[in-house]
Amino acid sequence: SHANYEGSSGINAEYGGENVVYKDLPVSLEEETMIKRMELIESLSNVDEEIGERYLMEEDITNSDIKSAIRRSVLAQTFTPVVAGSALKNKGVQTLLDCVNTYLPNPSEVDNYAINALTQEKVLMSPNRTMDNHGVGLAFKLEESQYGQLTYLRMYQGCFKRGNNMINTRTGEKHRVPRLVLMHSNETENVTSAFAGDIVAMIGASCASGDTFVDAKMPAEEQVSMESMFVPEPVISMSIKNLRHKDDDKFSKALARFVKEDPTFRSMFNPENKEIVISGMGELHLDIYAERIRREYGCEVELGEPTVNYRETLTEPVEFSVTYKRQSGGRGQFGEGFGEIEPLEDANAEVEFVNAVTGGMITNNFIKSVEKGVREACAEGALSGHKISGIRFVLRGGRVHNVDSSDWAFSRVGYYAIKEHFINKATVLEPWMNVEISAPKDYSGEVIQSVNERGGKMQNLDIQQGICTVTASAPLQVMFGFSSHLRKMTSGMGTFTMEFKENKPVDHQTQESLISSYKESKAYKNLQASGAGF
Repeated sequence: SHANYEGSSGINAEYGGENVVYKDLPVSLEEETMIKRMELIESLSNVDEEIGERYLMEEDITNSDIKSAIRRSVLAQTFTPVVAGSALKNKGVQTLLDCVNTYLPNPSEVDNYAINALTQEKVLMSPNRTMDNHGVGLAFKLEESQYGQLTYLRMYQGCFKRGNNMINTRTGEKHRVPRLVLMHSNETENVTSAFAGDIVAMIGASCASGDTFVDAKMPAEEQVSMESMFVPEPVISMSIKNLRHKDDDKFSKALARFVKEDPTFRSMFNPENKEIVISGMGELHLDIYAERIRREYGCEVELGEPTVNYRETLTEPVEFSVTYKRQSGGRGQFGEGFGEIEPLEDANAEVEFVNAVTGGMITNNFIKSVEKGVREACAEGALSGHKISGIRFVLRGGRVHNVDSSDWAFSRVGYYAIKEHFINKATVLEPWMNVEISAPKDYSGEVIQSVNERGGKMQNLDIQQGICTVTASAPLQVMFGFSSHLRKMTSGMGTFTMEFKENKPVDHQTQESLISSYKESKAYKNLQASGAGF
């Protein structure tokens, strides 16, 4: 509980948690403290050789020795300290910050690499806080403020000075370094420059989360981009409707802002149903954004039923040969290509296009058109209308007509290679989630039964201090509504968390149902009406 911090936090509640007060431990806690200290030393001896030897030799181990061992182990990523505290009661904040300073590496102790935009080679960033190296910074978080967009920037090399020029390596656009501030909670402190290792905020900069900025004086062949964080594909989608048309502008601004701030949040217009669809990492993720639109923009919005973001991929290689031919009185359309489509080891990977054409059978501009058609078809899907992933498209050759060949004709070669040949060996994938459920141990049987009934796979059952924790994996589709079911089943005392694990093939019945639904859709009927073009 928030109140039970006697002797642990060293913070006097009388001062609202702002001042740290060090006092002698109560006599009642001395024995327990010594026991916990020995447990800490034993844990460290398992991961730190120096402490381990001293522990075995039964030598005295000082607090300084313990701190040094914790730091070494944290840097080696073999030990994770846990600090007690309460953000609500403002307790333990200073202790946490002291631990950050004591145990975590400072910027000069970590090797950070960027990617050269031309050669794609890794480039080691210099942590020296000087102007000897060209400035490199990563925009890792965006936020709306009273002054406009607030962009959090982490400097990895060199220096940015207010008023100097910088280049966004993603867009190639040149910007002037705007106002720079240090953030202290909700207060700001103006600074004129930021050096390697600093985290500052830029006010009014126009960029997206994950963009890299470099000094405008950096030669083009040396410009780099920082490795961006891994952004998983959304696993769930819901339609969202603005109920008051007078708020349409505010609604559009809200969606545009949140898409820009959060790379795992997507928004698109579905022309078939004439509705806006938002996608994210779970029901709660989308519920939070809907609530923020209501609270921060005053829009009345309504979410539709959640839908799973399925994927399509290949189970084994297929060969293709496509001839696209149209003749309608004047100049015709002609394109021909052949090759194979292969499954990648990672079914979640982006589609790869390989140009293996030899002897100039197809010119480069038409090869690019084939790739354009492939990517268009993969975005739409072929088997069930869902995005295709985890394939490699290899173009081996083809034929060009001196008069009738065009970019459009060769884009249809790539398009119909997917639409007509991919489906022969295709399967549908669905997202599986890692699920962790906690409930009183008296309900462990009901929780396990509920997971099994949903087709989930049990991984572990742990019971400690009257609480059972069940870890399992399950298809996302069957987890819709599980939150309310769990509360009802455990009299409101059960909780669960869920995160994306992997995409796995659906069962035969589900795949047939998805294919049938797709064939009834307007998108499929429009495709059939256009003709396959052979």
